[in-house]
Amino acid sequence: MNRHILEKMQIVGGFTPVNMATAANNGDWVSLKNYGRCAIVLFKGTGTAAEDPVITVQQATDVSGTTSKSLTFTRIDTKAGTLSSVSQFTTATQAAAATYTFDAGDVEGICVIDIKAEDLDKANGYDCIRANIADVGTTAQIGGVLYLLHEPRFASATLPGAITD
Repeated sequence: MNRHILEKMQIVGGFTPVNMATAANNGDWVSLKNYGRCAIVLFKGTGTAAEDPVITVQQATDVSGTTSKSLTFTRIDTKAGTLSSVSQFTTATQAAAATYTFDAGDVEGICVIDIKAEDLDKANGYDCIRANIADVGTTAQIGGVLYLLHEPRFASATLPGAITD
């Protein structure tokens, strides 16, 4: 089926591009009530070696962050280097953890963590997620996070939002 991308996916800003070396960066919360998955995408510029972004994923029972707790994941897909010359993602697998250190402080990079709604603690009412990036260090490193919510539970020309419960 040839559908417009916004009929298949909702895009939400986690946090806009900022200098990630000035403070920790807490992403906004998004709800997966109407979606089967959410790809968390970090897009970053060049910084300094050993000032690698550390991404933490959390889950909560609503978009205000009520009763938040860690959400573990195992797969991470990355591109690192001069992005105009890196054509393929590299897939890494880690032991289940709520954090990932993106070893790309000194180069441009894209990091994708694709979360399945079924991996949240549904039995206890968890249906929202967010990503946080810790302060990367002292050297300016511009980065931002987007949430790409996909696998909508109900097809429509205008997909439901994800920033409200």
